[in-house]
Amino acid sequence: MVSVLQNVAVDCADAYALARFWSEVLGSPLHQDDEPGSPEAEVMLPEGPLLHFNQVPERKTIKNRFHLCLRPETTREEEVERLLKLGATLVDDRREPDGAGWAVLADPEGNEFCVLRSEADRAAMSS
Repeated sequence: MVSVLQNVAVDCADAYALARFWSEVLGSPLHQDDEPGSPEAEVMLPEGPLLHFNQVPERKTIKNRFHLCLRPETTREEEVERLLKLGATLVDDRREPDGAGWAVLADPEGNEFCVLRSEADRAAMSS
């Protein structure tokens, strides 16, 4: 017997607002019952676990020990620009001049996540 991963939970100050941000990032809808002011909200991913946002009174104070890594369908550079326009901030730029590496961003509440190279970026480097 094994356990099945049900969701990835994120503590936050505004569950609905942060879920909306991630809904835009991932192109997946919020749960039909979620609304502004809800203490919990979920992003309904097409495959795998849900992203579950829990409203808590504490603020984030240190670096995440667990984070999400995104592989964009467009180029990494286009995706970083799109995410910055949605409200993310650049935390650490690990992109290399040869195209390798990744970008570390933070969502509007400061939770870090990485944007990796797309499959097209990876293929271009190997040719």
